[in-house]
Amino acid sequence: MIKKEEVYKIGLFNKPHGIHGELQFTFTDDIFDRVDCDYLICLLDGIFVPFFIEEYRFRSDSTALVKLEGIDTAERARMFTNIEVYFPVKHAEEAEDGELSWNFFIGFQMEDIHHGPLGEVIDVDNTTVNTLFVVERDEEELLVPAQEEFIVGLDQKQKLITVELPEGLLNLEELEDDR
Repeated sequence: MIKKEEVYKIGLFNKPHGIHGELQFTFTDDIFDRVDCDYLICLLDGIFVPFFIEEYRFRSDSTALVKLEGIDTAERARMFTNIEVYFPVKHAEEAEDGELSWNFFIGFQMEDIHHGPLGEVIDVDNTTVNTLFVVERDEEELLVPAQEEFIVGLDQKQKLITVELPEGLLNLEELEDDR
């Protein structure tokens, strides 16, 4: 059985394309193209299920058409509409270029060397020029710049990112005073 900590979200299957079971796939990470892993994992009814990739082709830098093994009709493909797609962490760590997408860090705890624990990375916002980690801290959301120069430590086994953020960036003193 595949556990949540063994995968990370890389996109969403949208709708079927054509009549032979192809699916439109909107992705936030092209890791499936950069490493040697011949399957994707779908979240179906709360269970992570692997599906082998028969073939895929890119339509843009964020969409691809994917053909999964055993899905040969538009009707079968329709069952995958709006299904979240995940990738196994163990294969992502094998990336030859060493490049991990920011989404890989969803689920990691974040701590600042000056302020201690900040919370859990629950999302990545890449809708603006600057990519941001969305960190849940005491039921509030902190937006932390996802920039390599702020990351001073990374422990993948403990799922911990240690950062050194510029003074005043988050105004953590104000947040703590509001409690």
